[in-house]
Amino acid sequence: MIHLAGATALVVVVMFLGMLACSEIGRRIGRARLARNPESFKGGAGAADAAVFGLLGLLIAFTFSGAASRFEARRHLISDEANTIGTAYLRLDVLPADAQPELRALFRRYIDARVAAHHDVDDIVAAYARLDASTALQGEIWSKSVAACGRAGVESRACLLLLPALNDMIDITTTRLTATQNHPPAVIYFLLGGLSLIGALLVGHGNASERERSWLQTTAFAATLALTVYVIVDLEFPRLGLIRIDSADQVLIDLRKSME
Repeated sequence: MIHLAGATALVVVVMFLGMLACSEIGRRIGRARLARNPESFKGGAGAADAAVFGLLGLLIAFTFSGAASRFEARRHLISDEANTIGTAYLRLDVLPADAQPELRALFRRYIDARVAAHHDVDDIVAAYARLDASTALQGEIWSKSVAACGRAGVESRACLLLLPALNDMIDITTTRLTATQNHPPAVIYFLLGGLSLIGALLVGHGNASERERSWLQTTAFAATLALTVYVIVDLEFPRLGLIRIDSADQVLIDLRKSME
């Protein structure tokens, strides 16, 4: 499987070159128009130019803002999961002493599985296999905890403390999985790329009245938009690109160490 960072870089390079090409096409169209009617450029930018660049600016702003918000939300969910696991682990103290060692060992295996499930996710099959393993451990922890709570002499108040905490620990895994799959529709990215190409075409057309090509302006425009798209995609997939949230997993690793 192609690494997303490499695939995204390739798309961005193609987008950058495409905008340069569109800019040149726009300039040639403008030069041909200028040759036919020298007065046609005196009116400045038209309503179409303003509409395209306005829509492009809004789309970039909303897409970037959404990607950044989802990035931060995913980081916070890791801390939330660590808190729920830590709470459930502490509440094992309410169970009979002879039932605790096995459950504590399962918790340690569970954290190891959860950390592994979100690393090296380029291999989707392996990543889902790790998630299935952590789900199986959830079921084992739950069933053994329920069995321990059903033993004679165990107070119901103990189960009322432990089982809701386990339920929260299980629920947040679904929340995290949903968060990793939450992205804008693909049509948004196609629209962003299309508007960028149209914008480059209009930039080239607007520069047609200049006798020499403004390479600085066209290159800066193309590079800025291409880099922005790259950052947006990287924020949307923080386990696969250059912008990563792997450091946020340290809170789970620290929790695992505290269980030794």
